[in-house]
Amino acid sequence: MSFDSTIHAKAIDLTKLSYEMTAASGSGHPTSCASLAHITAVLMYQHMRWEPANPAHPCSDRLVLSEGHACPIVYAACADLGVKIGRTKDEWRDMTREDAMTLRDIDSVVEGHPNPIEGFPFFDAATGSLGQGLSVAAGLAASAKVDGIDKRIFCVIGDGEAREGQIWEAVDFVVDHWLTSVCPIFNCNVYAQSDKVSPQQTPEVLAAKLEAYGFTAIVVDGHNPTELQDALSRHAQDQHNPEAKPIGIVARTVKGWGSPSQQGDGHHGKPADGDDLQAALDELDKTGRDIGAAADQPLKIGMMASTKPDPVAPNAAMSFPQALAQFGMSKFLEDGKCATRRAYGIALRALGHANANVVALDADVKNSTFAQDFAFDDALAERYFECRIAEQNMFSVAAGLSAGGKTPFCSTFAKFVARGYDQIEMAINSGANFKIVGSHAGISLAADGPSQMSLPDVAWFRSFGTAGRHDGQPLMYVLQPSDAYQAYALTLSMADHDGPVYMRTLRPNVEFLYNESHRFELGGHEVLAEGRDLLIVASGYMVHEANKALDILDEEGVSPTLVDLYSLPFDEEAILDLANQNNGMVLTLEDNYGGGFGSAVADAVALSGDGFTVQQLHVRRLPKSGRTPDDLMRYCGLHADDIARVAMGMLELTPA
Repeated sequence: MSFDSTIHAKAIDLTKLSYEMTAASGSGHPTSCASLAHITAVLMYQHMRWEPANPAHPCSDRLVLSEGHACPIVYAACADLGVKIGRTKDEWRDMTREDAMTLRDIDSVVEGHPNPIEGFPFFDAATGSLGQGLSVAAGLAASAKVDGIDKRIFCVIGDGEAREGQIWEAVDFVVDHWLTSVCPIFNCNVYAQSDKVSPQQTPEVLAAKLEAYGFTAIVVDGHNPTELQDALSRHAQDQHNPEAKPIGIVARTVKGWGSPSQQGDGHHGKPADGDDLQAALDELDKTGRDIGAAADQPLKIGMMASTKPDPVAPNAAMSFPQALAQFGMSKFLEDGKCATRRAYGIALRALGHANANVVALDADVKNSTFAQDFAFDDALAERYFECRIAEQNMFSVAAGLSAGGKTPFCSTFAKFVARGYDQIEMAINSGANFKIVGSHAGISLAADGPSQMSLPDVAWFRSFGTAGRHDGQPLMYVLQPSDAYQAYALTLSMADHDGPVYMRTLRPNVEFLYNESHRFELGGHEVLAEGRDLLIVASGYMVHEANKALDILDEEGVSPTLVDLYSLPFDEEAILDLANQNNGMVLTLEDNYGGGFGSAVADAVALSGDGFTVQQLHVRRLPKSGRTPDDLMRYCGLHADDIARVAMGMLELTPA
């Protein structure tokens, strides 16, 4: 009887099922699965502390498969262990071998890459867009650290994807925040998709990189059960030792292990079928006999930590004036103006005191986004995570924090949010409940020029609002508040909403348009002026330009209706009703490139089939630096004078 022989036997069985699953689906990556057979077996059957009957238990150790294409090997183990699957806990049932054989079927929860929202709660995040898993693992560890839960987070990373810079952003983050419960495991199987990996991704170099970043690297034979178990035990021993460094495991493995005919170049993402499948299965059986594989020793899954802090229900956050008074900022009320980015910071701090699940992340610009209001509050500081200039890592960490039960708010300049579009989309795919705040948005930034302005962001984020989740909610809301009261209230509304939200905030101070009596909600809008001739729909800074244009138009005898459309999606029927009350004439205003708010209004008009006229004013030329927002408004044709001129033209009127 031996541990090694038993793990060998389990690795053979799981690999065979991986080949059979991918053959049945007609696609997949069985050779990658084979390289992970022993790592999976040691982790899931012996080392991890978890319950197959409750795979999402908040105290259980977690496994993040950054190398998401190799998920059939994990599915095989889950089928063997009877891990619960199903979209909701009420629907959970034991996974079976028959379930495994439905891999990639349209009606199956066994997805082609890990995807928790489709009914596989063992996984915490959608992976497969490579390089993101270690950041997710770090977020899970950060959440556990806040809650005081003793659990470990394992992350399997392919040697090819180790080329991704985000991996090393995550390594930095782990060291910065001393998240020693994270255990990255590099699967060094030599072959990527089209070729061997670079010499820069060999086990020796990866180990040296880990050491240089402040880790202790342990290099093992990834098909030697005892070496794997010893390395994992070292991690368990060291994670609570304040003198010990974080540990990373570098495993030498064989792509297509156990089946010589499936090894070498040219087998990535190619399931074996027919005679090739039978040959691979026969070779695995022979390998098992050669290495003495025999399930002759019982394997025992570890026991989880027994305690978890009781959940604390959130309290109602203070109103904006109350928060200003509480935090010594009443001067904003006296001034009658405040930047929306400033209001966000105040709201975030108020939320932190009201809701223990709210955490904040920023990418080295907290003194500009005003996330510093949260970070520098002694009562909240342990729930703030500085991510430095590593936005991709930040958004994936947020996905991990969300999976750990937190409500993360991520802030940076809106321009730099674009660096994380892939990570944001993967977090949305994961069902993450995270919030993004992009400050310094649009051309009102002025002096810093177009390299610092975010202009295509509304169009990109708006696209998610055109699709729905399983519960019918839009995949994402996009918010653009026009004043501080609105920004404060919408920040609170973001926390109440279970799902992703993106909010743009502005650099310049803007006058108050509202007060504490106003209520704002996702999907809402505000009517600021009621007229009869023309409907002007504006958002963000452009609401203020529109207000100035109203004065000009009033002198010309024109009576427009002005709507502050601060949310996408919005109440289309209500906006169309307002358009009908204004001769079917609609002028939209936004300080970003097209495809955003104006296009959303135009789409609603087109869908209605009614006879409306819509004209969109947005940024139609590459901006440049200007000393004031007014300079940029004139340069880009969005000044109040331009708005009035276009409105008069739509009505076929000549200025007096």
